[in-house]
Amino acid sequence: MSDHSTTHQGGRILVSGASIAGPTIAYWLDHFGFDVTVVERAEAVRSGGYPIDVRGPVVEVADRMGILPGLKDAHIHAKRITFLLPDGSVAGTIRPEEITGGVENRDIELPRGELTKLLYGLTRDGSVRYIFNESIASLDDDGAGVTVTFENGTTENYDVVIGADGLHSNTRRLIFGPEEPFIHYLGYCYNGFTTPNFLELSHESLTYTVPGRYAVLSAVKDSPTLHAFLIFASEEPPFSRHQDPASQRRLIAEKFDGVGWEVPKLVEAMQQADDLYYDVVSQIHLDRWSKGRVVLVGDAAFAPSFLSGQGSSLAMVGAYILAGELATHDDPTDAFAAYERLMRPFAVANQNLAGDGGAFLLPRTQVEIDARNRVLASLSSSDAEAMPGDTSREVHSSLHLPDYM
Repeated sequence: MSDHSTTHQGGRILVSGASIAGPTIAYWLDHFGFDVTVVERAEAVRSGGYPIDVRGPVVEVADRMGILPGLKDAHIHAKRITFLLPDGSVAGTIRPEEITGGVENRDIELPRGELTKLLYGLTRDGSVRYIFNESIASLDDDGAGVTVTFENGTTENYDVVIGADGLHSNTRRLIFGPEEPFIHYLGYCYNGFTTPNFLELSHESLTYTVPGRYAVLSAVKDSPTLHAFLIFASEEPPFSRHQDPASQRRLIAEKFDGVGWEVPKLVEAMQQADDLYYDVVSQIHLDRWSKGRVVLVGDAAFAPSFLSGQGSSLAMVGAYILAGELATHDDPTDAFAAYERLMRPFAVANQNLAGDGGAFLLPRTQVEIDARNRVLASLSSSDAEAMPGDTSREVHSSLHLPDYM
């Protein structure tokens, strides 16, 4: 029995962003009979990427989309996460699947690129149109529709525009203004890049910590490359002064100067990396997620940060609910209100998880490091209750997923 019945089909919708939320909502809108176009600034859907988690109601969304077997096939079966002391010795080890139950408990970890590939594959050969190397320049909402001017100068009219374009959303900027009032900085900056697997890691991650500075390495299965992050704590985000890659490389080299273990080798790899990306660890807090006929979803609306472990899951769940509400309401603004009523409590609860994870994953002081190490020392395969954030599983599954089918 469905919670809702679809009463409205049709209408032209533009989705900005082709990462996770964008292809997910494109699939569902197309399923409900809308005419969907996706515009993406990049040249193509991004492949590769670090491991991400899929858990809670998003597993049911994936099942309804028919991609759950693909997610399970891509599950990386991480064997361990090892935390290192400043001298490189082991402070403790977590075996994730002994705590979460892994894929058998519908707790899936997979490379981000595998998820985007599965989502894009659902829509790329159908009636959804993708426009790459393009972006929205302006939006003119007259109440009956939205006239969109693209960067190439062309204009098109749409019934609804959906911003699924990430933490630094262009769509959000166009309707709500600069991001500064909405971005909630969590006190960390990071550089991510890939490097050869010089440590011969397999199905595992390493986290090296000194107060306020962190090196995180992840090996997806038996990959010859590692996903590396150099992260540092900072009271104020310094990136306004270091926006170009060369300046960012210098900043990281300065921040990690004198740090031991394999960090000098990682800094050198960062200097040479051709896939360097850097950003602040932040959330997005908005009083509302829509204005007129323009609405936001995913990180553009409610980014939770990687400290929550829920960014991808929230993006897909939010996209499913927004599409379903658009399909069951004649007036888009009514649909937006219903979407927000359903989704906001779940989004906020998952954003709050970031506060639980920060001191454990990225301790700022020696006192916090010592506290983390005591927790690690107490952990065993039969002592999962010692893991901080134990209530997170209840948060992950706290949303009753509507059935719009």
